[in-house]
Amino acid sequence: MTFRALRALLCGTALSLAAGAAAAQGQLVVSWWGFNGEKLQANVVEPFQKLCGCELVFETGNNGDRLNKLAARGGAGVDVIFLTDSFSQVGIEQGLFQAVDRSKLTNLGALYELARAPQGDYGPAYTIGRAGIAYDSAKVQPLTSWSDLWREDLKGMISVPGITTTAGPMVVIRAGIKAGTDALVDDGPAFAAIEALKANIVKTYNTGSEATNLVSTGEVSVLMVQDFVMSSLRAAVPTMTWATLQEGDIATLNTLNIPKGAANVELAHRFIDFMLSSEVQQIEAEQGVDAPVRTDVVLTPEQAAVWTYGEAVIAGLQRIDYAAVNVRKKDWIERWNEMFGM
Repeated sequence: MTFRALRALLCGTALSLAAGAAAAQGQLVVSWWGFNGEKLQANVVEPFQKLCGCELVFETGNNGDRLNKLAARGGAGVDVIFLTDSFSQVGIEQGLFQAVDRSKLTNLGALYELARAPQGDYGPAYTIGRAGIAYDSAKVQPLTSWSDLWREDLKGMISVPGITTTAGPMVVIRAGIKAGTDALVDDGPAFAAIEALKANIVKTYNTGSEATNLVSTGEVSVLMVQDFVMSSLRAAVPTMTWATLQEGDIATLNTLNIPKGAANVELAHRFIDFMLSSEVQQIEAEQGVDAPVRTDVVLTPEQAAVWTYGEAVIAGLQRIDYAAVNVRKKDWIERWNEMFGM
């Protein structure tokens, strides 16, 4: 998919936006991470600004910082916010978002079912990722189960995400399963299992760049990690391999929501629909920006290798009940910090 084709789409859909042209004038404030700046500028920012006759203004930062800023403003100051589903669940519980009018999203029907309404009436997912295990196949034997993290031969070779990250609570949940319990009901055995795992853990990490650095310096050879980090891991250590786990990987969804104090709700819906269009989804996936949520995106095996892609892969993903996690998260953070001396 070329940028010329994307421009052709914009020209073809411009008439459908004519009725909202007056409302579209001005600014659309978007809160997002700010990664892949040049590609997003070419694939999203410039085309949408031409389409809407408006200016996109950005607030950047990590999930927690941006959500806290929105909460401090009472849900105002931003028109569209990008968040992982664990953090968007917090925003929903805090009453920071408004329901999305799905009649305004013409592309919803083309999405995987998982992405259409992952959190009820609120925003759809624009990309699907997964959390799993990556390992250096030149140094360790393959891992085929989550329980393999506790293998004795992996002593001093593992890093896991910190508890306040998107994937952090997944460590507790998987530890509970290892111990034969549901950590959302009884977390004592889960933390006992994490205590047993500590001998294998070199350190925890909080960002993808930290994880990559740990691998590149040889400090660790095994990571519990989200798949968006795989490109940088393989660039640093070509033998890094995504484990095929018999229990399956864990779904991580990036969502698009409209805060309750959004100043330009109509344009916010148009922007969300634009992010879900076939052309944007295709070019973003081809260029290694985001995995697609549309079922009609076609990728080569090489392009698909780093993504959560295809019906079979997505059907095998596990979901996390983040509403239940949030009930226990404060206590989990305290217990985790005591255990890891933080």
